[in-house]
Amino acid sequence: MVSTKIAVLDDYQRLSEPLFETLRSSGYEVTTFTDTLFPYNHPDTPQDAKDALVKRLEPFDIISSMRERTPFPAELTNRLPNLKLLLTTGARNASIDVIACSTRGIPVAGTTVEKQSPDSTTQHCVALILALARSIPQDDAVMKAGGWQTTYATGLTGKVFGTIGLGRLGISISRIMHIAFGMKIVAWSTNLTQEAADEKAKTAGLPVEDDNGEKTFKVISRDELFTSADVVSVQLVLSGRSRGLITGNDLAKMKKSAFFINTARGPIVVEEDLLNVAKKGSIRGIGLDVYEIEPLPTSSEWRSTKWGEEGRSQVVLSPHMGYVDYDNITAMYQQQVENILRWQKGEAMATVYKDSGY
Repeated sequence: MVSTKIAVLDDYQRLSEPLFETLRSSGYEVTTFTDTLFPYNHPDTPQDAKDALVKRLEPFDIISSMRERTPFPAELTNRLPNLKLLLTTGARNASIDVIACSTRGIPVAGTTVEKQSPDSTTQHCVALILALARSIPQDDAVMKAGGWQTTYATGLTGKVFGTIGLGRLGISISRIMHIAFGMKIVAWSTNLTQEAADEKAKTAGLPVEDDNGEKTFKVISRDELFTSADVVSVQLVLSGRSRGLITGNDLAKMKKSAFFINTARGPIVVEEDLLNVAKKGSIRGIGLDVYEIEPLPTSSEWRSTKWGEEGRSQVVLSPHMGYVDYDNITAMYQQQVENILRWQKGEAMATVYKDSGY
């Protein structure tokens, strides 16, 4: 009997292994990959790198993917003749061409996660803001090198928090910054209205306005947000419309004392423009959890530049950890295992995609 081959992709921490190991007794052969190859559909990916990805994936009947770490455009899936089932995590995934898979009779199934408040990504975004405002990474490095005070912290109370996007995460983060730190919340996105923002404030359990008639979530123009905010946080979904939305023109309007945070998706911001701002020290600090290419190449200037020195901005980096919470990730892998067993028995799987969800 020929074993059904499963590839678990991009499991950097090997959290899938104890769960997928249980499938071996059911006749499955499981291979775990802890690295990520270049994305097939990125414009800078050369043909030999695309071929290397195909060669890696070609033998497998079932592929387990983690969010958008490995995209699956139609051209890639059409080069995988053995693929019978594609698993991902979350209830939607813009990096998978679900229609192309469906055309070949390949089901795509995701996962659901028990809702938490605040969720993992919200917690991580707030942590990045505080790390910058309190200079924690810089002070940690100084102390470990034998030094003492070399910089100062930035208070947040009464300052302006600007959220670009007021969806689920924008609301969650803004609520914390308002309640916990007394920040004034301003918001902008392409179609956001004050009426909609008022309803979102109510949903978050906040008053629509304070005793002085000031809106809790105040909708302002794009220019005004970048000009007035002490902290700018990107909370948009990556789409054709939002890709490259934030440019040097926006960043040039920010206060020199301001912080810029991106825990959404790297390509929403023109990376070269943000790098130039950081190198010039045009703003006080930048916190990033997401990048144009992930994993972030070792040659990236984000890694190699001595930030916070010679007039450059402070920069705090994390490796797209917003959703990498142990309980979340293991729950996702457990659901993938359950879906494989359902698929094996011919039963209906959970969270089957009809399209990418966007």
